[in-house]
Amino acid sequence: MKNSKSMMALLAAATLSVALTGCAGSSNKESTGNYIDDTVITTKVKSALLAEKSLKSTDITVVTYKGRVQLSGFVASSEDIKKAVTATKTVAGVKTIENDLKLK
Repeated sequence: MKNSKSMMALLAAATLSVALTGCAGSSNKESTGNYIDDTVITTKVKSALLAEKSLKSTDITVVTYKGRVQLSGFVASSEDIKKAVTATKTVAGVKTIENDLKLK
């Protein structure tokens, strides 16, 4: 009886450690916490772009990875590119901006 309880505890500890290891990040994979942080940054950048009334933000794609924000898509003018980058810079958590916006 005592032996089976020890075995169950060992099995539970092994299962828990494997599950927690799956949540850890690496150099090429985000941790669960980083993924959530990046999702929040992406949402805030999209909101900032949407607040720019003269900017057609629905044509801009925002992708965030470890605080690095990539803007891509097509805009009408170089002024729109500047507005999108400026709006993105105002968002907390943005470390760098990769500007891949193109003119139509």
